[in-house]
Amino acid sequence: MFEGKTILYGVTGGISCYKAVDVVSKLHQAGAAVYVLMTPAATRFVTPLTFEAVSGRPAFWDLFAPARLGPVDHIWLADHADAFVVAPATANCLAKVANGLADDFVTATLLACRAPCLMAPAMDADMYANPVTQGNLARLQALGVTILEPDEGRLASGRIGQGRLPSTETILDAIRGLLAPKDLRGRTVLVTGGPTREPIDAVRFIANPSSGKMGFALARAARDRGARVTLVTGPSVLPEPRGVEVARVTTAAEMRSAVLERLAEADAVVMAAAVTDFRPRRQVTGKLAKESLDLGLELELTPDILAEVARVKGDRVVVGFAGEIGDLVARGQRELAAKGTDLVVANDVGQPDRGFGADNNAAVILDGSGVVAEVPLTSKDNLAHAVWDHVARLLQERGKRGA
Repeated sequence: MFEGKTILYGVTGGISCYKAVDVVSKLHQAGAAVYVLMTPAATRFVTPLTFEAVSGRPAFWDLFAPARLGPVDHIWLADHADAFVVAPATANCLAKVANGLADDFVTATLLACRAPCLMAPAMDADMYANPVTQGNLARLQALGVTILEPDEGRLASGRIGQGRLPSTETILDAIRGLLAPKDLRGRTVLVTGGPTREPIDAVRFIANPSSGKMGFALARAARDRGARVTLVTGPSVLPEPRGVEVARVTTAAEMRSAVLERLAEADAVVMAAAVTDFRPRRQVTGKLAKESLDLGLELELTPDILAEVARVKGDRVVVGFAGEIGDLVARGQRELAAKGTDLVVANDVGQPDRGFGADNNAAVILDGSGVVAEVPLTSKDNLAHAVWDHVARLLQERGKRGA
């Protein structure tokens, strides 16, 4: 998502400037060309040299310095930007931008920039709650600026309240949303993720190593592309994605019920959950004695939720995930034929650097016509967008046929 993108990163004068260093560093490491623009007040908290070191590019803070990129630096930057981020954005900066003032490098460049803009307010809680600040935020949103709300917590004043700059990951997540295509706008999608657990007794269960990372990445990516998203997830310690409706379940039966209850509203269903294949035939209340376990467990199959959804899919696009080891294409084709889905994503779970619990994955995406799209080892966020590329294409084609 960041590779090859030019991102202007505005830094204004607040104590949370130190967090911006980490965000800029992560963007640079992810392949973005990051140019840091600073207000004079920001340079009193973190030096321009620090940002130049972590971005590998010059930082800008003086409107009257000799030009380094073109005849007028702030115009050159505005013309080349794919996105403009201001984090932290002080109350003073918000007021200036909302009213068209442009007396420093950040605000002058922003006034000339036509790229999408994200601003992350950070200030003391009373300043943030002030009706003037809230009015400025409302005006900025009406003008098309994306506002990332501050977190609650301990502030520089020692008070507890809303005004903290969000974490690096939250800011990066918001920037991904700014850059993503909006080809799912107006669509409703249903995503499943995580494992299921089938109880043996009150303290033991049958499960698998799924962390939920793939399902959560799919939910975030669909949200970023404009969809209304519901994520049905099994047990996972991952934080709930902002702007996504999350339904938490435990067993395969609970996941089946949650999916079928929400199916009618969905234009597309992507099922990345690792549903446990077996469950104990007999449900036990309380804790089994260890001696009882020596007798063995009688198991039965859990419901095949993906196959059931595919049978009643109608005009919906239905995608299944298949965790495989070995020939992904052959195994994916068998899964596609067996389940009757529109797409199957056969992902490699046989190596420690991908699949269950890892941040990365590799997969092949297959459809009924035999088309194969190979996705080499990449982040699960990138794989999620590759899946939605195909889903968006199918939705568009079906929309044309319906017209």
